[in-house]
Amino acid sequence: MMFKNRFHAAELLADKLKQYKNKKGAIILAIPRGGLEIGRPLANQLHLPLDIILTKKISSPRNSEVAIGSASLSGFFVNPDFDISEEYVNREVESIQQSLKQRYKQYKGNKKPAELKNKTVIIVDDGLATGHTMEAAIELIKQQLPKKLVVAVPVAPPSTARKIAKRVDEFICLATPFDFVAVGQFYEEFEQVSDKMLQKC
Repeated sequence: MMFKNRFHAAELLADKLKQYKNKKGAIILAIPRGGLEIGRPLANQLHLPLDIILTKKISSPRNSEVAIGSASLSGFFVNPDFDISEEYVNREVESIQQSLKQRYKQYKGNKKPAELKNKTVIIVDDGLATGHTMEAAIELIKQQLPKKLVVAVPVAPPSTARKIAKRVDEFICLATPFDFVAVGQFYEEFEQVSDKMLQKC
């Protein structure tokens, strides 16, 4: 399956998500940057509020390339397999959350992040590759006790699709090709999205 662009992919996802149109207590959370280009038209078509979910990995003190967990504006989690001091984790989380606050302000101005408790939360992105960012978003959103958690994406490799589907209440993916190399190969137009383009969120 090929998508003309992110807007086209959002239209196709809207058809799969029509049961949530005008649904009270439902919200779309987009993962920037590409996910916001899916989330904005999707929110318009389903008449649902739109917010973003920002996450950043917590790096190991011994190797910055190794992720020991992830943080968002609302919380954090750390893989218990890593023996890392609480002091280090707290310091890293504080630093990450300060930078995420600045990014959130870029996108949303002075608005506060949406309250997700008892909400139907639909997380969207323009596609999944490894699924690591989506996994982090799922774990961090679960801490806020949503009523239902839905992930909707246009494309993902089969192994990633299976992995994510197990972690949420509903998983919608339009295509799970075996010849997956990168998300962009399934879009005719897949331009890079800058922060400036997204500030109209």
